Amino acid sequence: MKKFLKILGALALLAAVFVASVIALTPWMDRWGATDAEINTTFPGDELVPAPASFVNRAVTIEASPEEIYPWLLQMGAGKGGLYSYTAFENIIGCKLVNADRIHEEWQTLEVGDKVEMCPNGTPPAYIVAQIVPNEAIVMGHQEGGEWVDLWQFILVPQADDSTRLILRTRTMMVGGFWDIIHPGVFVMERGLLLGVKQRAEK
Repeated sequence: MKKFLKILGALALLAAVFVASVIALTPWMDRWGATDAEINTTFPGDELVPAPASFVNRAVTIEASPEEIYPWLLQMGAGKGGLYSYTAFENIIGCKLVNADRIHEEWQTLEVGDKVEMCPNGTPPAYIVAQIVPNEAIVMGHQEGGEWVDLWQFILVPQADDSTRLILRTRTMMVGGFWDIIHPGVFVMERGLLLGVKQRAEK
């Protein structure tokens, strides 16, 4: 019994350390790579969820033009280009994707209302394309009762030195409980996605 209680105590301590670490790191994760100016700028799609419960901005500089990056974003999704993230991590969470290493012309047609699947098994629910601004923004999300409750915004901002800032913004009403638990995993996946697009576009 004493051994069991020791194990239980150790597990409780590990859980407490994990929770404390996540809380401490969340502000850093939620603005990884993004500047104050980018966080405060209004981008396409912001008006669809004007007062989000959670507001996340992550960004990376890519040594390529928006026109060279945009095709990679158009073909994202299961059954197409994948999510360009960490394959091992994707496999661990049961989302076995094939991440493309080239532009596929057959996947370059994306329209408002189209579905973008995250995993081959249909879980989680597919994103719905809400807005498209060619070579500037792709906005997708989820709706409940006809209202947008979650947005995934991919924004391309050209720079004076011919590089481009790729900003991944999330505006969501889905917080607490399950959403807090998966928050660190979402950060890992999105960081991998941004770096995966950067690596491919700079080739």
